[in-house]
Amino acid sequence: MYDDQILPGNVTTGVVRVGDTVRRPAGPWTASVDALLAHLHEVGFTGAPRPLGRDEQGRQVLEYVPGEPCDHTGTFTRPELAEIGRLLRDLHDAAASFVPPPGARWENPIPPEGADLICHNDVAPWNLLRTARGWVLIDWDGASPASRTWDLAYAAQSMAGMRPERDPADAAARLRAFTDGYGLDHAHGPALAAALARRARAMYDLLETGARENRQPWARIFTEDGPYWRDTAAYLDEHRALWDAALAA
Repeated sequence: MYDDQILPGNVTTGVVRVGDTVRRPAGPWTASVDALLAHLHEVGFTGAPRPLGRDEQGRQVLEYVPGEPCDHTGTFTRPELAEIGRLLRDLHDAAASFVPPPGARWENPIPPEGADLICHNDVAPWNLLRTARGWVLIDWDGASPASRTWDLAYAAQSMAGMRPERDPADAAARLRAFTDGYGLDHAHGPALAAALARRARAMYDLLETGARENRQPWARIFTEDGPYWRDTAAYLDEHRALWDAALAA
């Protein structure tokens, strides 16, 4: 028998390692997430843990993937950004053939723009591992219907570190490295450039509303990160022309 081990980093409450598995508290959405993860495994996508059912406590059981958690600030090299962009493209392509089970339920507190396929919705450095088999995304509880552009906007901003303290020209080059890895059709560049600030502002709005209504964990996160998302949305709006130019053919 293995004892529960607390995982390193800013881990969701109740998530522990048990031997070669990770155990998470289950919710109404967990069966749908398990179905998605099983599909990804079946079609050969290696950037996600395999689902392994439930334990005697009713917790979700997932494959434990040994690896190094990434720096939360997104300090990836441009070649690494291209690799992570490719990971997201592979995920989207793999998810495109997924058929949700009847009555599927999902948990995503931010309303998406569009619903092309089931997306991860939190592709960010804090949910990425460097592993022997390549990059692996964790924390799939927020998977739900969204659009490629909406998912890509959040991933590109967070992975490329597009935030106020970064020189805008450098941020634009990093954005291009990420989207080149993704294989973005340049005809879709304007839509992505426009979505960057909207997606960041949607995060701020979630946290601000949670703080105003005293709903956790959003109220706590607003205290910690609310100014970051407000200022990042403004930065992304201010330099929209640079993002458009970077994504042009």
